[in-house]
Amino acid sequence: MNLESHQIEIIGYCAAFLTTIAFLPQAMQSWRTRDLSGVSLGMYSLFTAGVGLWLIYGLIIEKWPLILANALTFALALSILLLKLRHTSKHQK
Repeated sequence: MNLESHQIEIIGYCAAFLTTIAFLPQAMQSWRTRDLSGVSLGMYSLFTAGVGLWLIYGLIIEKWPLILANALTFALALSILLLKLRHTSKHQK
């Protein structure tokens, strides 16, 4: 398959948009209800760390689809993780 660089960039931006937007419903529901009982602390910890590393990788190779998507996904995932940590610590006291 012979694609031009701008076509490859478009694929990257589309993928970035779709995978990032997928987090909005979970983030909005978590912020609205503060019900994080179905959220796995281990999974979100690992996921957030992984997205952070993808962000660093994107910065190193200077690829904007990776940088933009992972910066936004990192912020959303981190906010859910912090809510989960706050929720978990309140219930352990």
